[in-house]
Amino acid sequence: MKQLHRRVVVTGLGILSPIGNTVDDAWSACVEGKSGITTVDIGLENNPVKIGGRLKNFNSNNFLDPKEVRRVDPFIQYGIIAANQSIENSGILESNLDLTKVGVNFGSGIGGIDTIENNKTLLESKGYRKVSPFFVPGSIVNMISGLVSIKHGFMGPNTSVVTACSTGNHCIGTAARSIACGEADVMIAGGAEMASTPLSIAGFISARALSLNENPEVASRPWDRDRDGFVLSDGAGSLVLEDFDHAKARGATIYAEIIGFGTSSDAYHMTAPPEDGRGAALAMSNAISDAEINITEVDYINAHGTSTPLGDIAETIALKKVFGELVPQISSTKSMTGHTLGAAGAIESIFCIKALNDGIIPPTINLDNPDPLCDLNYTPLISTDKEVKVAMNNSFGFGGTNSTLVFKKI
Repeated sequence: MKQLHRRVVVTGLGILSPIGNTVDDAWSACVEGKSGITTVDIGLENNPVKIGGRLKNFNSNNFLDPKEVRRVDPFIQYGIIAANQSIENSGILESNLDLTKVGVNFGSGIGGIDTIENNKTLLESKGYRKVSPFFVPGSIVNMISGLVSIKHGFMGPNTSVVTACSTGNHCIGTAARSIACGEADVMIAGGAEMASTPLSIAGFISARALSLNENPEVASRPWDRDRDGFVLSDGAGSLVLEDFDHAKARGATIYAEIIGFGTSSDAYHMTAPPEDGRGAALAMSNAISDAEINITEVDYINAHGTSTPLGDIAETIALKKVFGELVPQISSTKSMTGHTLGAAGAIESIFCIKALNDGIIPPTINLDNPDPLCDLNYTPLISTDKEVKVAMNNSFGFGGTNSTLVFKKI
């Protein structure tokens, strides 16, 4: 096995989110503290959840062949569109690429549940002959990686990591390792989700995971004592990762360097974190060790911060375990985007990178009445101007899976 040794940098960004469908629009809304949560029609009778984070002024047909749109689940559409954004932003197609060394690692937490629900309805109402021949390929998680590779002729690693709400981080981290060990020179990595379907929402309601707040703009309120669950949202985030020397040789714009990646397991419960946050703390510690930095060098943490009663406290405890009295400034951009599940890690990595480049820490909106057990600097209500040289991104998921990325300004 080759040893990890090559530097990995970020040279392209792409995003679809409830607060914007371009990086500039989403980041501007994020810095301004604008909520992307609205009242929505869930499609469930007597349903207590009235809100969600949907893409706005968006139609996949404006970006993809309508035939392809009909064939694949919305989460695949979102992933391809975000990936294409990041590829265009990076300029890699304008360079002399070795296509055998360009790969894709793109995942989803839940995958094609909309397509699954629709085809199950067809099966029951009209029989098996009405089930789409594209049902299986149009709903499986790895199809974003597959279709992006097919479109551009990328013959390098073609993979997809699925780790619930930490999917985006895991895809980015493992893609970076593919470059570090020499398996690839360029990787497109990220996550996508469109789980706002009746069945999915019913499941989250039954698990008592979702906010029942009927006031959409204030429903996602991490670390606030009135938080009552997360807000389900849709979106996608994509990063183009590249070997540092490869990027320099083609004159690429370099947004940041990935210097650390840490993972762990809670080994505790299917959906709940341990009260002491030990798994999350281990992921952060592993990432800091991988980055070969001191805890004092971390300037900003984009927290998992989902607005759940248990999760926010556990993450606060985990941060104290790792940083002691030196916990850096934190925020949860989920207060604005809601929780995009498998896309969250990628979207929030983009926000970390923008914080590095612009010297702005985005806020945690709706933090009006802090929980006494959540007593750190969460950047309440308004953004902060601050030089950020190193930023950390946390993503944790069902099954007790944890991941942390560390980005450095170049």
